[in-house]
Amino acid sequence: QVHLVESGGGLVQAGGSLRLSCVASAQTFPSYETAWFRQAPGLEREFVAFISWSGGPTDYADSVKGRFTISRDYAKNTVYLQRNSLKPADTAISYCAARQGGAPPMWRAQTEKYHNWGQGTQVTVSS
Repeated sequence: QVHLVESGGGLVQAGGSLRLSCVASAQTFPSYETAWFRQAPGLEREFVAFISWSGGPTDYADSVKGRFTISRDYAKNTVYLQRNSLKPADTAISYCAARQGGAPPMWRAQTEKYHNWGQGTQVTVSS
């Protein structure tokens, strides 16, 4: 198990940027695959971005491709999500999730395949 803490959310105008951080407690975090999800009011939690334990393969939801970038810093046990060109539709609570590496690529966007979740951070984009 790994404890995850997100930060970096806030209020930003449309077109602006935010960088979310997900800090993990476990020293074994480098072996974890990590993803960002988000949940808007009244909607289901949806996949946003994924990064493998090696920092190599990444994956993004179509709605954020070209605007968001996921990365990780092994020295800081942290995964980041740089969010640019934000839109009001990006307003949601963003969650960091992690699992042990080596899962099939088809599992990347599936919430039920992640066993460790942060508490979430609110991102609000005003028009």
